[in-house]
Amino acid sequence: MCRPAPLLLDEPFGPLDAQTREDLEDLLREVHRAEGTTTVLVTHDIDESVYVGDRVVVLSSGAHVVLDLPIELPADRGQIGTRGSQAFVALRAKVGHAVRAGTGH
Repeated sequence: MCRPAPLLLDEPFGPLDAQTREDLEDLLREVHRAEGTTTVLVTHDIDESVYVGDRVVVLSSGAHVVLDLPIELPADRGQIGTRGSQAFVALRAKVGHAVRAGTGH
């Protein structure tokens, strides 16, 4: 079995339907928990970044760090419960504001 040291993913779930995307987000979290693999996920989906990540780094259009935010959500997450929690909504808002600030909007 191949176990890469870091796992680099660039928009891997972009072209998928919503249900498949959620299933793969959960699978990615399970693999990370089970294997301890360092994972870097590049995404433009704010909700996905907060749900999947343990840390979200927002870059400006000039590739400068606008935000480096630890995601303090329970490790055991569920799509509906986690995304509906006040903590998730607050983290999503922080990331959203940083994205807008980083792009000048």
